[in-house]
Amino acid sequence: MQRDFKIAPSILSADFARLGEEVESVIQCGADFVHFDVMDNHYVPNLTFGPVICESLRNYGIEAPIDVHLMVEPVDRLISDFAKAGATYISFHPEATEDISTTLNLIKEEGCKCGLAINPDTPLSFIEDHLESIDIITMMSVFPGFAGQSFIPEVLDKLTSTRQMIDDSNRDIYLEIDGGVKADNIGDIAKYGADVFVSGSGIFGTEDYQKTIDSMRDNLSAA
Repeated sequence: MQRDFKIAPSILSADFARLGEEVESVIQCGADFVHFDVMDNHYVPNLTFGPVICESLRNYGIEAPIDVHLMVEPVDRLISDFAKAGATYISFHPEATEDISTTLNLIKEEGCKCGLAINPDTPLSFIEDHLESIDIITMMSVFPGFAGQSFIPEVLDKLTSTRQMIDDSNRDIYLEIDGGVKADNIGDIAKYGADVFVSGSGIFGTEDYQKTIDSMRDNLSAA
């Protein structure tokens, strides 16, 4: 059976002087999700953007699912704001909340799909304990904080183990990979179980978005 792969450009690498045009362009070129890397200069050593950017893109006319990855601590305060701004998925790091179940429930109560983001050194037990409650798992293949990092290959084994957990659960859960994903490695990564691929500089850092996304699709079709 053909897997339903999703490509999710990360706006962290887009040209913010013309962000609406940038996002519209990658969607027209075949991207599926819009990925938000939200950093607070506290949980991670960088500061990016808040809900107003999400709302602005919705007002611009972007209808694609918006996938919000909260790299903030604490997380609960921002959930309602991003939900109201138009988020579709909201994921957070288990280390950044006092109670994982409470935060997951907050996301659901706001009408969004919920997920956990797992750092390269975060144990998979966090997923096992909450597998029945989540809609998406974001496996970090870099340490969060900055765009343009290289893919950490040791994460691939964790990706395979997580895919097995999902398959055994018989639940419809996306397995997302985030960090260092490019056209030349996306096919190989897919073989380890990912079905959503976050790519920032791997898309926005290229000259021809259509050519890049088409190349990603071709490599995924061979996976």
